[in-house]
Amino acid sequence: MLSLRLSTRAWHAWMARATVVVAALTAAPAAMAAFSLTTRWDSNDATKVQYEVDTNAGLVVKFRAYDNGVSTQSAGDISSLVYNGVQYQNQTKGSQLNSGADGLFSNVSAVSVSAEVISSTGAATPASTAQNGVLTGGAFIKITVTSNSANGGVLKHYYLLKSGESRVYLATWFSEEPDVLGLVRYIVRVPITALPNGPDAGVPGGRASNGTWPQDLRGTDTTVESSDVFGFSSSSTYAGQTRSKHYANQRLKDWTYFGGRNSAGTVGLWFYRDSHEGGSGGPFYRSLLNQITSTDNELTYIVNYGEAQTESFRLGVLNSYTLIFNDGTAPTAPDTSWFSLVGLQGYVAASGRGGVAGVGLSGTDSQFVYTVGLANAQAQYWATANLANNGFFKASGVLPGTYTLTVYKNELAVYTGTATVTAGSTTSLNTIAISGDPEAASAVWRIGQWDGTPTDLRNGDKLTTTHPSDVRLSSWAPGTFTVGNSANTDFPAYFWRDINSGQVVQFTLTSAQIKDTTVRIGITTARANGRPAISVNSWTSANPAASTQPSTRTLTVGTYRGNNTTYSFAVPASALVVGTNTLTINAIGGGSATGYLSPSFSVDAVDFLQ
Repeated sequence: MLSLRLSTRAWHAWMARATVVVAALTAAPAAMAAFSLTTRWDSNDATKVQYEVDTNAGLVVKFRAYDNGVSTQSAGDISSLVYNGVQYQNQTKGSQLNSGADGLFSNVSAVSVSAEVISSTGAATPASTAQNGVLTGGAFIKITVTSNSANGGVLKHYYLLKSGESRVYLATWFSEEPDVLGLVRYIVRVPITALPNGPDAGVPGGRASNGTWPQDLRGTDTTVESSDVFGFSSSSTYAGQTRSKHYANQRLKDWTYFGGRNSAGTVGLWFYRDSHEGGSGGPFYRSLLNQITSTDNELTYIVNYGEAQTESFRLGVLNSYTLIFNDGTAPTAPDTSWFSLVGLQGYVAASGRGGVAGVGLSGTDSQFVYTVGLANAQAQYWATANLANNGFFKASGVLPGTYTLTVYKNELAVYTGTATVTAGSTTSLNTIAISGDPEAASAVWRIGQWDGTPTDLRNGDKLTTTHPSDVRLSSWAPGTFTVGNSANTDFPAYFWRDINSGQVVQFTLTSAQIKDTTVRIGITTARANGRPAISVNSWTSANPAASTQPSTRTLTVGTYRGNNTTYSFAVPASALVVGTNTLTINAIGGGSATGYLSPSFSVDAVDFLQ
């Protein structure tokens, strides 16, 4: 007789597989109430496989494993999303990566899709190959979608489901950036009848004061810009207002979830993000997140995105995000520690990570929030400094490596250094002295605050959720700003060559103030090489060089975020007079675009140094 001895772990793994296999052999040919993975053949065709998962929590999801021949129905899509008997998936389209996994890379359409049940110890059993073959008895189910580029790069996308949870966990890893669209995103297309509402105010795409959502296109009947910014004609209640998917945004550091609710408010469908370590653009990056149309509520999770991008995309990092069904309340952070059991490319457990902690910051201004960012070619992180505790900060869960450490006063970089992180430990830093705050310089007068944003200037509080032409904004017409009488909100947040070039600033000088000086204009981003040029009385500056900024639209698609740049103009004493002086600011730049797409820039602050 052969004697077979198994370790405890091996015995549990064998038993887990046996349980799942027995279930596959004995289950009825229908999705079961228990946590299960069922193989379906569309039209009874073995080449048209879908994998159906019952989470045993009211959620039943189907994943397409074959190419259906159209861009919106690809292998690797979610084809059905039924929660408590209601279909939350548009049946004419899939929910998918980009515009379908078969179109991620140029000249490549082949996509492989596999499914398996995984036990609580990590033992995996492949899905049945039989029509209506059912597997039960596991703790997790993993669907793996793989696309290989012609250059040897690979993208792996995972769908993960946990027994007893009404959630779909998603994770995406890629060694080469998909080049067809030049981005990585996941779109869930929900019928508008099932999810007609966006979220409350205070989260991305949140309800505005007039009861609408800035990304809600329902009722729009005019095109304002390109094919993605829309408006309402004069006959509408909202005449002159603008809507766009781009206006469902917030700074990345300010949100953790977005989504919407059903008409009764009793069901919520949300995307909850991870640390976004594999994203690009840093803690203040803004991008579209959802779009509400007459047919769909499209929840769009951005892994990385080209619009208004300030840095290169990051590769080789596992990006995870969770689709959560609940009772309509704000979702809570999901536990993903069990990812260590299911074999994900690029997964790094907590034990393989470290952190950075700083004793504090000195030289801060209590009016502002300070953020400490860590960034290198592989990953990005950030932490908010606690000014009530001397500016203490701590970033945890950081991949090992050497990072550029940047301290931001609101969004303006005021200190740059380095920090090295090792696995299993936290790097401690001494107090960091802020050394690069332009507000430290003494000024005769200053318009705005040096904080890397235009939000304290005219219209600056509305520009991330409206097009600059929106009737709810104050006029952009250039006028006269009088130092000592005008408020910051009288000075325009944005300048365009075709819209409001020629803004005048009047100020008074005494005889003691007539000397060589500097006028500084800080910008946060620009389009078409937009930049300021000035004149003071009869003196005119040379045209400065253009700064390096994102090449795509920014100011019209809800973001002022770019590469903060300060233009310094040396003004000779001979240009100044005792009494009233006139500074004129013009917008210059290149290209043939006109109107709100003409050369332009966003203003941080303007000052006249002593």
